[in-house]
Amino acid sequence: MPRPRPSTASRRLPATQTEPDVSTPRGFKDRADDSLFTLVGDVPELVRNLVVAEVDAGKAWVKRTGKDAGIGSVWIIAALFFLFWAIAALLAFAVIGFASWMPLWGAALLVFGIIIVTTILLALIGVMRFRRITKTTNPAQSIATDVKEIRNEF
Repeated sequence: MPRPRPSTASRRLPATQTEPDVSTPRGFKDRADDSLFTLVGDVPELVRNLVVAEVDAGKAWVKRTGKDAGIGSVWIIAALFFLFWAIAALLAFAVIGFASWMPLWGAALLVFGIIIVTTILLALIGVMRFRRITKTTNPAQSIATDVKEIRNEF
């Protein structure tokens, strides 16, 4: 049984066209022979396509940024978990070190050092994920740039 086609009436497309005609780098329209009225008539569609593309870019940016923030938070929580146990190891080191001056304290110190190194590594991974958020371009900035360019043209 064939799959039903989605309704195109809600998107106001001609009956022969199944997808909106969006100008992309792979499919620019040749407008060299179009009249001025045709070009002016296409402006609302082009503006709509631009707005839709900008909104889609904004959604993708928010999704990507949220994911990076979530992953960075998990790494920070993991670092805090190991820091919690580092405090317990430090206390064990202090107890063993002060109770008797035997080599047992060396083992406690070694465990403490390993936990601290692990904490530092996990925290650095988390910080790097958060820095990645600030390096991405916000689509709202590109919208503002587009508006400035349009205003400069008129």
